[in-house]
Amino acid sequence: MNSKVPTSKTSMLDLEINYLSKILFVLMLILSFSIVLLNGFHGEWLLFYFRVVLLLSSIIPISLRVNLDLAKMWYSYCINIDTLIPGTIARNSTIPEELGRI
Repeated sequence: MNSKVPTSKTSMLDLEINYLSKILFVLMLILSFSIVLLNGFHGEWLLFYFRVVLLLSSIIPISLRVNLDLAKMWYSYCINIDTLIPGTIARNSTIPEELGRI
């Protein structure tokens, strides 16, 4: 049992956000290519492609991931300082999600 490679625990919410971010990234690349295609491949079209990718990069919500991680840290902190159950320690950031699923 100890010779196996340990698996990383990730929550269902993290997996879903990762999946949606990948879909949005592919959508951004496809939209950028279609804009370049409609504009025509004349001049420096590769530079225009990267410019369009930069303009459409706001499609991917990076702030969603940051807010989710900050909320997990805050909930874990609140669990740690809870006075109703002495000695409570949140050793994992997915504890609030697991409590919400109960």
